[in-house]
Amino acid sequence: MAVSLSSPVTGAPVTGFTTPTYTVAADQAPDASNGKQWYVSALGGTQTGATVHSVASPFTGTMTRPKVFRNLGKANPVTAVIADVPRNVYGFLTRKGMTPLAGQPYVVGLNRTYFEVPAGVDTADAPNLKAGVSFHIGCLWQQSSGIADSLLTGVL
Repeated sequence: MAVSLSSPVTGAPVTGFTTPTYTVAADQAPDASNGKQWYVSALGGTQTGATVHSVASPFTGTMTRPKVFRNLGKANPVTAVIADVPRNVYGFLTRKGMTPLAGQPYVVGLNRTYFEVPAGVDTADAPNLKAGVSFHIGCLWQQSSGIADSLLTGVL
């Protein structure tokens, strides 16, 4: 896979954190046949109260790809339309241990992003695939603090 995190990872801006960074190291993905995983071993910047990876409170990032790639089918001989375009699904999952109430054990929170790529796009329309990824990640980056606030308050 072309994904290979370099350490440290610069965190997106979030209210209350100052220049957050995350030192990562390679880990074994739960399904090593179609994934790569990293764990956070150290924090940088000011992130008061945040914790690094541990058994009780995991802090990992996992990138996965399809186990079996789907290909584009044949077009209808009469209409020349491909009726069912399959998708190859990639994903990035962050697992982070969080305390639901003081004195309680950690519970793992999950952040997921999926990329559903129509079969054939990799060769027929790479620029629009790249534009979609760039926009998606750019929106998340730009709104990282607002997203965190919304997750805390329930207000969009």
